[in-house]
Amino acid sequence: MIMRAILHKIRTFSRAEQGAALVEFAISLPLILVVAYGLVDSMRLFWSYQATIAGVRDATRYVARVAPGDICATGFDISTFEPRLLTIVNSTIDGDGIAPLGVSITGLTATLDCVTTLNLRQPTVPVATITADLRMDMPFTSVLSLIGGTGWGTITTAVQEQARVYGL
Repeated sequence: MIMRAILHKIRTFSRAEQGAALVEFAISLPLILVVAYGLVDSMRLFWSYQATIAGVRDATRYVARVAPGDICATGFDISTFEPRLLTIVNSTIDGDGIAPLGVSITGLTATLDCVTTLNLRQPTVPVATITADLRMDMPFTSVLSLIGGTGWGTITTAVQEQARVYGL
């Protein structure tokens, strides 16, 4: 009789499914968290890169409008604009919203090319080139190390923009 009751309890327990959803959730939770952190980190990377592109574009437009139009003839040094350009790029990255933490401009260079091979009405065309070196530290990399991954760590890249100098 006791054996029969024990077998009945074992059968009842083996057919019970009350905790199955909880076990499935516990198994899939690490994967869901890694995918969620990966998506957030990827979007942050994309946002930071796009903000830097906008900042470099703004800085290049600034040089194209402020530098003298006869810059190739006068020999004006365009690198004197670099402190102001760094301010423009950084203010565009910071913006009015949430600043992307861990994003920094490690270098900014302004160069001038005097192009003479375009056969235009103007014999020499000044072209300003602004290059910003970008460093992005990815904050959610440590989450990937929990499952044995290495993550992205730090990403460095260069953003470059060119514009014809029209002058004042």
